[in-house]
Amino acid sequence: MSDRLQWIEEGVFEVAAGVHRIPLPLPMDGLRAVNVYAIEAADGLVLIDSGWALANSRAQLERSLAKIGAGLPDVRRFLVTHLHRDHYTQAVALNRELGIPVALGAEERHSIELLLRPDFRGLSGQIAQLTLAGGQAVVRELTEVSGGALQKPGAEFGYGPPSEWITGGQVFDLGNRTLRAVSTPGHTRGHLVFADAEAGLLFAGDHVLPHITPSIGFEQAPGALPLRDYLDSLTVVRQLPDMALLPAHGPPTPSSHARIDELISHHDDRLAAMAAVFSGADQLTAYQVAQEIPWTSRKRKLGEMDPMNKMLAICETAYHLDLLVARQAMTAEVTEGVRRYQLVRPVG
Repeated sequence: MSDRLQWIEEGVFEVAAGVHRIPLPLPMDGLRAVNVYAIEAADGLVLIDSGWALANSRAQLERSLAKIGAGLPDVRRFLVTHLHRDHYTQAVALNRELGIPVALGAEERHSIELLLRPDFRGLSGQIAQLTLAGGQAVVRELTEVSGGALQKPGAEFGYGPPSEWITGGQVFDLGNRTLRAVSTPGHTRGHLVFADAEAGLLFAGDHVLPHITPSIGFEQAPGALPLRDYLDSLTVVRQLPDMALLPAHGPPTPSSHARIDELISHHDDRLAAMAAVFSGADQLTAYQVAQEIPWTSRKRKLGEMDPMNKMLAICETAYHLDLLVARQAMTAEVTEGVRRYQLVRPVG
């Protein structure tokens, strides 16, 4: 296993006094694992995130807790950074079975309510975004490979309401340490990070990742400008004291600030690259722009990607173009159900 993937190995890894990183498996090729952080509190354990509600994930969590002399009954609370399945659904399952309280960001309520509606069907929000972006061909690909998953209701994906909604700035007294929830919308509308300022630890969820760039606005009810929200959130966390980065995917690193600076620079470059696509064009859709720019560190073309990653790329492209519209560098109009963008060119 390459050094870059060592972090996914099963085990319990103490990242600070009384704080243990527990990687749990994921059923996908790209993200191989998710980090759950078990914090020794005065009366038991508090877990940051929970993993995906899968049998092998639960078994590995139980094995890992046993290595620190604990079990699921010792978990007093889940503090969940955001609503994605790999962070939230195992907490929902354990809440139903064992009554362990689950706390989630209050702004995730918008998507949770849609997910739990009886008429909800999988990826309905993303399909609407793809259609608006001119990506009907990718909608057809998703439908073909989904195996009926697009017709499943949200409850079948493991979703349910939390026990508690968290607001930004809320403080959690664990008896021997204090965590403060910091609102960081962008990756999702209600994403939170948890800061232990005294210990210099930032439980960052998917807001700041060491090796990959977090997706933007992958949810049923994204905000109006998810990329603007994300960049603003990076600035908020950058203004905090520099802390050790404890990410959901990837190994811990000593400086959250260093990675935040890289992420801001990355999005500046992407905005410039997307604007450059319009140099010889009039109106373009987000789908057309996504076809013209490289993706991932391997500089892949959109057509080389699987349907799910095509969907993420096209939606992210639309969010970048929408931010350029908000900055008055572009205009946009919807014709025949598709949003088309045009660069604002200097006069004279």
